[in-house]
Amino acid sequence: MSFRLIPKSFLWLSATILIITLGGCEALQNLLGGSSYPVKRVSDGDTITVTDSSGKNISVRFACVDAPEVPHKVEERKSRKLVDKSQFKWGEKAQQRVQQLVKQGGDRVKLTVTDTDQYGRKISEVRLTDGTFIQQVLVTEGLAQVYRPYLKNCPSAAIIDAAEADAKKRRVGVWSDKKYVSAWEWRRNNK
Repeated sequence: MSFRLIPKSFLWLSATILIITLGGCEALQNLLGGSSYPVKRVSDGDTITVTDSSGKNISVRFACVDAPEVPHKVEERKSRKLVDKSQFKWGEKAQQRVQQLVKQGGDRVKLTVTDTDQYGRKISEVRLTDGTFIQQVLVTEGLAQVYRPYLKNCPSAAIIDAAEADAKKRRVGVWSDKKYVSAWEWRRNNK
């Protein structure tokens, strides 16, 4: 029997069934554009923990951006300093926005790993399975800023730069708060 007599749609269907049968759904996912990872935890506005296919936790730091800090210590939570209150207010908003986005994406994300930092976290561009670029959303909404030290390894640097320019122009999020200092300045002043 010649393959020319078999309709192309039947060949595609057969190939898809064969891939699923031989390799499972993960093989099909990889064929169609990469794996997605379940999100176990949203630590703050630029750090999440995902689980790989073997059940191992992977700490992921968002590439290209730096989000405001969240309070980690009791004294930070109780701080009366306006600069701390501003930092933590925006940090908690950024964390909540990431949680919303992750939930919207079915608690799964796709990663484009660009580096590993000194803490062993995977520096990654993070997208929902529908393609929504989480860093772009955060920067557009003024809930994160471009972080120049990470930008050199950021495949989507131009997108992030444009999003920040737009957020500054519209004075949204941190750009609307005169008391806000960038997260990297806040960390430098609070070490």
